[in-house]
Amino acid sequence: MTDPGQRLRSSLTAEQSASAVEFDSPIAMEALRATQVLHAADQEPFPAPGRIRVITIANQKGGVGKTTSSVNLGVALALYGLRTLVVDLDPQGNTSTALGVDHSVGTPSVYDALVGDSSLTEVVHPTTATPLLSCVPATIDLAGAEIELVSVVAREYRLRRAIETYLQELPPEQRPHYVLIDCPPSLGLLTLNALVAGDEVLIPIQCEYYALEGLGQLLNNIDLVRRHLNPGIAVRTILLTMYDGRTKLADQVAEEVRNHFGSLVLDTVIPRNVRVSEAPGYGQSVVTYDPGSRGSTSYVEAARELARRGVSLPPLPSRPTPGTPVAAPLGAAFPDTDAATVPVLPSPEENKA
Repeated sequence: MTDPGQRLRSSLTAEQSASAVEFDSPIAMEALRATQVLHAADQEPFPAPGRIRVITIANQKGGVGKTTSSVNLGVALALYGLRTLVVDLDPQGNTSTALGVDHSVGTPSVYDALVGDSSLTEVVHPTTATPLLSCVPATIDLAGAEIELVSVVAREYRLRRAIETYLQELPPEQRPHYVLIDCPPSLGLLTLNALVAGDEVLIPIQCEYYALEGLGQLLNNIDLVRRHLNPGIAVRTILLTMYDGRTKLADQVAEEVRNHFGSLVLDTVIPRNVRVSEAPGYGQSVVTYDPGSRGSTSYVEAARELARRGVSLPPLPSRPTPGTPVAAPLGAAFPDTDAATVPVLPSPEENKA
């Protein structure tokens, strides 16, 4: 019988995927996955997008994986050669914590760029995950930003202008390929700023019964933003998170979402994995904390799929002058689905029947 260790080394030399290699031990399988992630620089990099992608990661429901997805997708994209900026727009600052960036009171943060006179260049911090990944942290000061912005002219455009100015200040070879904006679990002024700033929306959907409740309101809000504030915004990605293959409910939610949103849904699903929850406690993403875990490899594959979809993107429409209404047909923000409806799962009582 061939030594499992020898087979592991041979598989790495041949650059075969973990799924294509048979192992006598799950430990050997995990070792292969970990080695592939840890040596990402030696593998083929992810393809660069046709233009800078500013992706707003939004869902007003809490606990669906917005922050976790922002962190781990950002780390995976950067590890595989794409310059990435993560903007933490949640006053809780969990994204900053997971990336090991200080977000204590007084730290230059996104609050200073939104409410103050600071440029984004002054509040961008490096991360320990990879040199290609940087972060704009959020401090508790951001909790009062919505009130302070009420009287500000063109308040919905504050983040958009900050990001555009930041990109213009950088030389082309240093501009990020991806800007990921992590939104708070609400549909307030901070999330509105993120939707106006973004060119596309990624919606994480938890594979549980309540996942789709309130999704219609989010889709309608995105469509209103597209018609009146940001004609370029579009829902282009749906990511299924917290998938538990042992339950029938998870399969049912996933099937309903795929049937309704079609090609917007990534093929990769993010499973429930304790390592994903443990990683932030060490100031890391799961990709660097436990690269061989199922959570890590799933996020790497999701990031790979996201990158491949970005190779050939349509050009963006021109930006309107702040305050000028923009006419667009209802539903145009959802190219592959009907914006007016969302899938409805049967109630728990119907499931029992």
